[in-house]
Amino acid sequence: MSSNLYNKQKSLKRRFLLILGVATFICVLTVGIMIMFWEKLYSSLDLSTTQRFLFGGFFIAYGVLRFSRIFKIRPDDEI
Repeated sequence: MSSNLYNKQKSLKRRFLLILGVATFICVLTVGIMIMFWEKLYSSLDLSTTQRFLFGGFFIAYGVLRFSRIFKIRPDDEI
């Protein structure tokens, strides 16, 4: 039965949410990396090195969390 579950085509809503979720992941990951390493950005933020890496790491962790929740299958979802 589980192989039948994965062979069905996703609805238009699920495909749109997948694309939106991947775009959000890429944007949040990019912002986290920019906070950590882009000198023009972090010089204007006036953060210490530790604060900068913690703040950027928070963004990256949030992006990974959102990306992992994209593929979580809930029983009430339409297939």
